[in-house]
Amino acid sequence: MKLKSTAESFNAIRPRYPEFKDRVALVTGSNQGIGKGIALRLAREGMKIVIHGKVEAEVEKTTQEFQALGVDAFGICTDFSEPDAVDRLFDAFRTRHDRLDIMVNNAADLRRTTVDNATTELLDFQLAVNVRAPYLCSLQAVPLMRPQKQGAIINISSVGGQFAHWRGLPYDVTKGANESMTRAMAINLANEGIRVNAIAPGAIYGIRTPPLDTPTMQAMSSRIPVGRLGKDVEIGAMVAFLASEDADYITGQVIFVDGGISAQISPPGHPI
Repeated sequence: MKLKSTAESFNAIRPRYPEFKDRVALVTGSNQGIGKGIALRLAREGMKIVIHGKVEAEVEKTTQEFQALGVDAFGICTDFSEPDAVDRLFDAFRTRHDRLDIMVNNAADLRRTTVDNATTELLDFQLAVNVRAPYLCSLQAVPLMRPQKQGAIINISSVGGQFAHWRGLPYDVTKGANESMTRAMAINLANEGIRVNAIAPGAIYGIRTPPLDTPTMQAMSSRIPVGRLGKDVEIGAMVAFLASEDADYITGQVIFVDGGISAQISPPGHPI
């Protein structure tokens, strides 16, 4: 597997949802990785995209890449570890758009550790970035969706949200909270036409993934039922489906996109 350029990934996507044209999507943490793959998919469907990240140079670079493809893209830089970051994000958003159709809460701190190495500092940081920020982003998104009487909030969780990584603290804790938030908000907003769902990705290939031909990565791939890591655009495909009219009867759900990881009791060669 080789990472494609932004243009190659964009052009390889086949649009499927004409109802998305000219609607607005905000994807947090979309300057790279899974968030960028999600934003690319929604952009290919004809949506106006708001790119977000915490590193200004990366946000600007990604925004320019999207604009070069003819996408109506707008970049905003805020760091969710800062208390007023969500307010600043939406203040900037409203200078460009007065409606929001799809809110994707993707930005997260991914660090994981064990009980012996757990610190209060990492817990507090991840509660701010992985729980507080998507919670507040969702609350701010709702008033921008209500005039249309429809909208989709999609939270990016993890296979660790319902199960657990061996080394999963406090990350898995925050993803479990993320999924509880998904269900609670879905029930509250169902009668307003605003649907709330979550996606739990498995192992996804990205810029920080070691070469796949190394023994470590070959061993990891062998433990995944489909035999490979996932792609960021495959998460984007599920986001697009869940936000589409085809998924109008789906809310409050966590959908696993993990190559079968969550379906198995033990990986091949390691029976229980």
